Amino acid sequence: MIETPDSVWESLCSEASKLCDQEPQMGEFLEQHVLNHCSLSEAIVFCLASQIQHSSISLDVITQVFLEVLQSEPQILFDSCLDLKAYVERDAACDKLLMPLVYFKGFKALQVQRISHRLWNQGRHFLALFLQSQVAAKFAVDIHPGASLGSGIMLDHATGLVIGETTVIGDDVSILHSVTLGGVGSESGDRHPKIGSGVLISAGAKVLGNVCIGKGAKIGAGSLVIDSVKPYSTVVGVPAKVVGENKNEMPALEMNQHFQIISPS
Repeated sequence: MIETPDSVWESLCSEASKLCDQEPQMGEFLEQHVLNHCSLSEAIVFCLASQIQHSSISLDVITQVFLEVLQSEPQILFDSCLDLKAYVERDAACDKLLMPLVYFKGFKALQVQRISHRLWNQGRHFLALFLQSQVAAKFAVDIHPGASLGSGIMLDHATGLVIGETTVIGDDVSILHSVTLGGVGSESGDRHPKIGSGVLISAGAKVLGNVCIGKGAKIGAGSLVIDSVKPYSTVVGVPAKVVGENKNEMPALEMNQHFQIISPS
């Protein structure tokens, strides 16, 4: 089933209404974040803007900027729907669309980056960097607005995540906390990793430099990757080495962080 903003919004409102009955103490919170709004875009904008507002830039100003971007770039909202769905399908601790929307900082940081990326591409760099700075301060997640991110992405936990300016991430990727997608020095230009679709990057992994991580690859926890990784392979270690092949072509969807070592022939 293809998720649309309208169908996702209907599901979110249904979840929020049921929770109001089950947990009356949460009623005002759920009304403020979901039920008082008229659309998914309004609810997402409130959930984001209310947490990253600044003493010198009001909630109303940030809200207006976000709504203008979403109206001019409708694809962002479709990408957000796929991101929400990714959490419900891949995170064993998430059984409601509401949870990432109102609670998960990885989801919120990702949505702010989607907006700031459009601002960056419009040449509004200082505003985009302000949003990056606010997200880093509030959520301990640092994603440069220049990075290009696909849809259906799950940033699980996300604390300590760093994604550099020229990083490119494909669709249906899962990234855990304390991951760095960074450069290797002071060089300029295209200097950050390119992550293929379906890739799983486990907690604490560091992928450095303009390297390509092939479609369906899996990077083990705590690994240091400084060379490109072939599609559908598993790499582990410091520095990372190939230790297996992935039977599942999309390990990001399965979230299985075990691996089988290739036996020498």
